[in-house]
Amino acid sequence: MNQKNGISGTCVSYVDHNAGTIDRWIEEGWEWGRPISHEEFEEARNGRFSMLLTPTKPVPASWYLPFEGCRVLGLASGGGQQMPIFTALGACCTVLDYSPRQLRSEEEVARREGYSIKTVRASMTDPLPFADASFDLIFHPVSNCYIEEVEPVWRECFRVLRPGGRLLAGMDNGINYIVDASGQHIVRGLPYNPLKGHPQLTPEELEEEGCQFSHTLEEQLGGQLKTGFRLLDLYEDTNGYGFLHQQNIPTFWASLAEKPL
Repeated sequence: MNQKNGISGTCVSYVDHNAGTIDRWIEEGWEWGRPISHEEFEEARNGRFSMLLTPTKPVPASWYLPFEGCRVLGLASGGGQQMPIFTALGACCTVLDYSPRQLRSEEEVARREGYSIKTVRASMTDPLPFADASFDLIFHPVSNCYIEEVEPVWRECFRVLRPGGRLLAGMDNGINYIVDASGQHIVRGLPYNPLKGHPQLTPEELEEEGCQFSHTLEEQLGGQLKTGFRLLDLYEDTNGYGFLHQQNIPTFWASLAEKPL
């Protein structure tokens, strides 16, 4: 099988493999798969909330559009963490994710709190199943490290946003892929793409980590600009733990981009 579409030596596509890996992580207590509590939902209703695109830094309040009636797409944003907060603040939310377990969490929170949300199981590697100009805001936490090609995602985001709509995106900058588990030793170069030669993952690593990819500044921020977005703001963030975090070495970016009127 072509390695671009599947895991070497198997008939499983890397996106299917990653969905299964994330489902397993959630069952093991993965922090990005734990839904917010009822108390956090009520706090958001009262205007007290915080949302993350990257591990530690809250998204600035100025990045959001007015919440009431805002049509929000949670892109690879399942898990019952951000979409319930947007809903509590008055937004109309749709969430697209390829992990069945993440989507189930969204539906469980919606039932618990008594609201409706549209959940869509689809992969970012395919055209988004929405009409042009369907959304006012896209919230896209760190997740494009699980797909091989990023620029097609930005093109689809541009298409499904209305003019004046905003894309809020979290992105891995690649540093995590060059170091060993301690974060103290450089053990590989970039780009990191297990489907294309070095470095190949062992079966054990593939099972534990899923199939992840590094992406460059040109692919991520440059790709947004090439698509037609206007970059309004950005910030860096760390892992939130470990040696790189202790040294204050940024490993993530977050960007705010707008589709011009």
